[in-house]
Amino acid sequence: MAGGIHAPHFDAGKTYVYKYEALLLGGLPEKGLARAGLKISSKVLISSADQNIYMLKLLEPEIYEYSGFWPKDRLIPATKLTSALAAQLLTPIKFEYNNGTVGKIFAPDEISTMVLNIYRGILNVFQLNIKKTHTVYELQEAGVQGVCKTLYAISEDEQAERILLTKTRDLNDCQEKVVKDIGLAYTEKCPKCQQDSKNLRGATAYNYVLKPAAHGILILEAAVNELIQFSPFAEINGAAQMETKQSLVFIGTQTIPIVPVVAQYVHRGSLKYEFSTELLQTPIQLIKITNVQAQIGDVLNHLLAHTVESVHEDAPLKLLELIQLLRVARFEDLERIWSQYRTQPAYRQWLLDTIPAIGSPAALKFIKVKYLADDLTVSEAAQAFIASVHMVTASAEAIKLVKALAGNNKIVENPVLRKIVLLGFGTMISKYCVELDVCPAELIKPIQDLLAVAVAKDETEDIILLLKALGNAGHPSSLKSIIKILPIHGTPAVSLPMRVHADAILALRNIAKKEPRMIQELALQLYMDKALHPELRMLSCIVLFETRPPMGLVTTLANIVKTEKNMQVASFTYSHMKSMTRSTAVIHASVAAACKVAVKILGPKLDRLNLHFSKAIHMDIYNNPLMLGAAASAFCINDAATILPRSIVAKTSAYLAGAAADVLEVGVRTEGLQEVFMKNHALIDNVDRITKMRRVIKALSHWKALPNSTPLASVYVKFFGQEIAFANIDKVLIDQFIALTSGPSVGVMVRNAIKALLSGASSHFAKPLLATEVRRIMPTAAGLPMELSLFTTAVAAAAIQVNAMVTTSLPENFHLIHLLRTDIKIETEIKPSVAVNTFAVMGVNTAILQATVLCRAKLNSFVPAKIVARLNINEGNFKVEVLPVFMPEPIAAVHVETVAVARNIEDLAAARITPIIPAKVLHPISREIPKYDIFSSAASSLVTTITIVRPKQFQFVKKYCATALAIGLTGCIKLTTENAVSSRDVALYKLAANNNSWHYLIILSVDGEEIERWEMEVQIGPKAAEKLIKHINPSEEIVEGRQGLMKLKKLLVPRQRNVSSSSSSSSSSSSSSFSSRVSNKARKLSSSRAVSSSSSASSLASLFGVSSSSSSSSSRLSKVNTSGLFRVIYYHKFQKNHKIQVHLDWASNNILCITWFAHINLSCIAPIFAIIFRAIRADKEMMGYELAVYLNKLTSRLQIILAALAADDTFKICAEGVLLSKHKVTAKLAWGAECKQYNTMITAETGLLGQSPAARLRVAWDGVPSELKHYATKYETIYDYIPAAMLAGLIKGKDSNSTSQLSITVVATSDRTIDLIWKTPTRTVYKLALHLPISLPLNEIQDDGIKTIFVFFTAECSVVRDTLTTFNNRRYKNEMPLSCYQVLAQDCTDELKFMVLMKKDHNEQKHINVKISDIDIDLYSNITDVIVKVNGMEIPISNLPHHHLKAKIQIRPKGKGISVYAPSQGLQEVYFDKNSWTVKVVDWMKGKTCGLCGMADGEVRQEYRTPNGRLTKHAVSYAHSWVLPALNCSDTTECRMKLESVPLERQVNIHGQESRCYSVEPVLRCLQGCFPVRTTAVTIGFHCRPIDSDLNCPESVSSINNKSVDLREKAEAHLACSCTAQCA
Repeated sequence: MAGGIHAPHFDAGKTYVYKYEALLLGGLPEKGLARAGLKISSKVLISSADQNIYMLKLLEPEIYEYSGFWPKDRLIPATKLTSALAAQLLTPIKFEYNNGTVGKIFAPDEISTMVLNIYRGILNVFQLNIKKTHTVYELQEAGVQGVCKTLYAISEDEQAERILLTKTRDLNDCQEKVVKDIGLAYTEKCPKCQQDSKNLRGATAYNYVLKPAAHGILILEAAVNELIQFSPFAEINGAAQMETKQSLVFIGTQTIPIVPVVAQYVHRGSLKYEFSTELLQTPIQLIKITNVQAQIGDVLNHLLAHTVESVHEDAPLKLLELIQLLRVARFEDLERIWSQYRTQPAYRQWLLDTIPAIGSPAALKFIKVKYLADDLTVSEAAQAFIASVHMVTASAEAIKLVKALAGNNKIVENPVLRKIVLLGFGTMISKYCVELDVCPAELIKPIQDLLAVAVAKDETEDIILLLKALGNAGHPSSLKSIIKILPIHGTPAVSLPMRVHADAILALRNIAKKEPRMIQELALQLYMDKALHPELRMLSCIVLFETRPPMGLVTTLANIVKTEKNMQVASFTYSHMKSMTRSTAVIHASVAAACKVAVKILGPKLDRLNLHFSKAIHMDIYNNPLMLGAAASAFCINDAATILPRSIVAKTSAYLAGAAADVLEVGVRTEGLQEVFMKNHALIDNVDRITKMRRVIKALSHWKALPNSTPLASVYVKFFGQEIAFANIDKVLIDQFIALTSGPSVGVMVRNAIKALLSGASSHFAKPLLATEVRRIMPTAAGLPMELSLFTTAVAAAAIQVNAMVTTSLPENFHLIHLLRTDIKIETEIKPSVAVNTFAVMGVNTAILQATVLCRAKLNSFVPAKIVARLNINEGNFKVEVLPVFMPEPIAAVHVETVAVARNIEDLAAARITPIIPAKVLHPISREIPKYDIFSSAASSLVTTITIVRPKQFQFVKKYCATALAIGLTGCIKLTTENAVSSRDVALYKLAANNNSWHYLIILSVDGEEIERWEMEVQIGPKAAEKLIKHINPSEEIVEGRQGLMKLKKLLVPRQRNVSSSSSSSSSSSSSSFSSRVSNKARKLSSSRAVSSSSSASSLASLFGVSSSSSSSSSRLSKVNTSGLFRVIYYHKFQKNHKIQVHLDWASNNILCITWFAHINLSCIAPIFAIIFRAIRADKEMMGYELAVYLNKLTSRLQIILAALAADDTFKICAEGVLLSKHKVTAKLAWGAECKQYNTMITAETGLLGQSPAARLRVAWDGVPSELKHYATKYETIYDYIPAAMLAGLIKGKDSNSTSQLSITVVATSDRTIDLIWKTPTRTVYKLALHLPISLPLNEIQDDGIKTIFVFFTAECSVVRDTLTTFNNRRYKNEMPLSCYQVLAQDCTDELKFMVLMKKDHNEQKHINVKISDIDIDLYSNITDVIVKVNGMEIPISNLPHHHLKAKIQIRPKGKGISVYAPSQGLQEVYFDKNSWTVKVVDWMKGKTCGLCGMADGEVRQEYRTPNGRLTKHAVSYAHSWVLPALNCSDTTECRMKLESVPLERQVNIHGQESRCYSVEPVLRCLQGCFPVRTTAVTIGFHCRPIDSDLNCPESVSSINNKSVDLREKAEAHLACSCTAQCA
């Protein structure tokens, strides 16, 4: 059958006549909803003009519009549009046609591209690739929509002599798809997301009836059905559809040929669709442009007129109209418009805000020309350039403009604009390359050349800027330039600052998204280079995960981490993997699976590292059916265990419709900031001090100083993966800012501003914004463009009027002090308003006709306010009045509606807009308004009526209100919904097939009485009591007080016995007293029996009932298995450190009185300040609240009382707190009628649980509202659902605790671990061995209480006997040599701020020497006391504390010893007594110290680092490397030892060669002429060379210490020496 089939053929001399119809309909496929569309009908004539050249002409063309409910409503002829296009539609065109394939198309220039695309839609039907030998086959076939996969199926009806051909085009499988995306350049596509459910699908089915003819075949009929569906969600949640139907029916032939028009037929492309003016045409409105300049002026006038008082609700739509007109305008029109309005500030600002939204190179050109002509200020140009770079569609012309700007001298000379333009240059290249398979390398070459010049000149700031520009571009060819900056391959870039290396690594991130394999290799190489700074390795880890590495690479990374010695890198990588395992986003699915395997390989060991180590956190939430999600990532990078990290990066991402975008990223570097603010800079450059310390450390074996941290803060901001701004903040910049702000010009500016306020000032602000423009335009089979788009526009405005008045006139050149001495009154009226419109559109959009379904969401808000403020600083009075203004109803409204729109440019008045929901009789279902009275009275209750709503409804209204009677405000939210009654309960239909309105109302009246104004008055000082309107008479309370007050009480009442509570029991009182919640008697439980739950206490219904005895705790743990649950019981009671009580009561007349148990009045205290908030009603009745604050410094007691002002309202809130001692704080909260209805007591105290320090927080209550009881009962059972594996060491069980008390106890089992005990009335939960991020100073907590919080973050090094504990909490035994100083700790940077030395004398006594500032401090002990010497002069203990005259250094007694304090020098404390010593360094010195105590960087795996930076494995060898050796026997320290390399006493065979080995780690040996009297064995590294090599004799330390280690052996080290007379 197929063998006889030929291609369609049109005989010469004949004209073939067809009837053609094309119908396009768009909307939701649900029945009963409105749709929009259009129809084209015509006769099509085809005749032969030449060999393989044919003519095509339309006869009787008609265009119809449709907006209605299909198929009930009819199509409406667009007569005027048909007439306007008749000349073009009736003009014949030529086309090539050979073997069924359409080739070139020829037409006169008079035919527009849009009309020619309609011809292409007709010719597309004739496109047939028929194979003679196949009946079913596939091929990639060209068509209107591009080259797409097409399936052919051919059959034959022999009886009818007809051939039936079907072909189907898959529009999702195209090699060259015709599509135009706008606004999607910053998104990252997710192929995995589209595998399961595509957001956009399309297919076209062609059915042909063919008839064999003499020279080929004749097309008798052709029916085309195309369906394109889109949904932002998964397809299961519904999709909007664009349906295209074409019909071509053969009518007959005629002999009249088609005559071409008298015009030149030029080549106008092929069958492939060509884009035209629809790229500039927004689908939201259709504008007929006659005089673009005048129309722009009219729209500007309208916008300015309707944003004066408030923003009109249609202002965002007018903004879109203005943008549309500007897009159509030529560059010359823009010039004329600017000339007309440039001198009018309001118009000028509107133009500068909207011109970048044009989106074409004309916008960039305009801004460039105006800035170079000095028509724009720097701030205006900066704003315009930033907006233009991101809003202008990338093209070759746009890139050329930005390139020219980057090289312009005026731009280069301005640092701010240069940054903006260069960063924008990279951004423009990135946007341009998104649509190209291969991006030309020539585009990025100018930036690469500038970078090469900057590197050659060593200009660090330029290098950083250009690296960021390359990072924005993300061009793969930039990789070579970036690699030259990285510290690899021995490149000269090693000498560049580390922040340059960091920016170079971060510049790889955008390249990683395009060339992941290439970046994976480089990032892994950087990560594995352990010679790099840890921060750079962690940044490489970030880049590596940006590439979404496969399973093999992630597993490789895990194996590297297993042997990683740097804990910062290990912690960062592990936390990154661990957080990725929890990702639910489809785009991260493969990485999450790989990370789950990697975490299992590593195990949980790294999970226990504290917060001082670097961390990576990733959290996301993703809904698969909706294909919607969000993510947040945070990278905290540290290189030492300091509180303030070195670098922090935070990023937010969004997932929508199968695409991902990094919305916002902020990065901050804080290197050296702590040091800037904390250290003393006065003595840093003291030459004598540095020389002296250098002389001391010169003896160390090749000591290498750590690099100084350059005090610098830097911050950068990225939007959608593109860096838009960055700044470096260093000391120079801060000094310049201080000089600028403290200069005389600033005082003049402030004075002028105050004068302007005194004379009255007004301002108006308006800001338009095109926030979103996302569009996808693609052709349909009929040749008309289909568009999917999302627009968001907003207009915000505020009118402000300010008038200031003073009671006394100010002098001409007044100062701020004059204002403080007068009464100031400021009247302010502000009218802020905003209107936001969001449009979602699907349908046909061209410059002459539109047929779309449009969903519009509108937000309008207007909240005016009039405020009068009075300030009298001398009197301590501040008063604010809020005066009534016209308040619109509603103050905020949201309205969502969906309509079907059909219109054409020739008859805009006849536009058809049909609501998507049919206009049926709606049956509203309303709900009674629930009212919430806030603070109205103590006994107020909530009344809510619930109505069951029918499942199928057309319309319903819901309204919620809340009323605050005391301040005269009522707020309401009203929701109106019209539902399409869809039988499919899916997300898209709920969103698009509903018309919703939300209204927010505020009513300013109560009980019919209008509010005249609100007042808030603050009075500070002695007059506060006079301002109070209601008298406050709280009831008496018994709380505990201070020891000092008890002594005073004994003096005043000699016979009164001291009343104290037992340290082993809780406080008690009568059952009617609040204190009855705690029982005197503690429960005693045996460890051998299980404790059963009390049936009465286990019920949460008794949570707020009468009190019962509280449970006690103990310090030892015992686990008992009861009913499958583990119970942990503390048997020792909580021993409180505080044990004192006093009696406090209150007096009337707003004065607080202190009374002892004998009720002796000591003093009466007025409130320290008062706040009165009241509403002034028309009938002058009092409403509102007053708040009084009392403070008794003698008893450290604070009380706050809030009372209602209404005469019949007794509602009050009373809160009081007492600092009883440094060990206990208690607070009470009571509320209700006279503060007696409900109350709660909160107590925090420290004490002991057994031998362990502990802290306890208790909350007890006497009565609480029923609502709180309801929720407490509801959520109490949450403990039953806590997974056992959720937290390691979590033990939970039922218990019968106090029915009206909660408590949490923290027990410090060590300085790094705590136990938590959480008790509720029915549950007890324990969390054991919880690791802390910091080390607790337990001794100081017991001694100094809460003051020790300031030293929590210091690093501490100490010794007990001969065991030394380093800053990193690693212990080792230090075998000290006699009489030789060892470096305990020192500032290891070139600044050498301090040095702490230690030695042991012949009597085994230790000596400490502290070198700091310009002094030497010696600490040592004699038989009875500790001796202190400063610069060799002894200071008696009685003269302490001793203060340095210049530096902040203090020497004072502490306990049994002496402490030296110098925190501003980096040394927090050096403590010394006869049995121990301790060295503490401040947080900002962590990672910058060295010596026996280590670097304080948290790197316990790299603890033993010698002065030359080598990492040794033996503690004794490490300790000996920090000995200060003697040069000769005349050394004043009596040290008689030196460090030297020693040979291995035997020969070894290395790699098959006899070799001799020498130690690369120096060993302590006696000086020449001395012999050892005590030795020890040390394990050290040896370097070996063949015997016949040059290395055949012992070498000095200086020449061998950098050699590699071939083996490790033991050697003898000397600890004490005896010298003969030969010692020299």
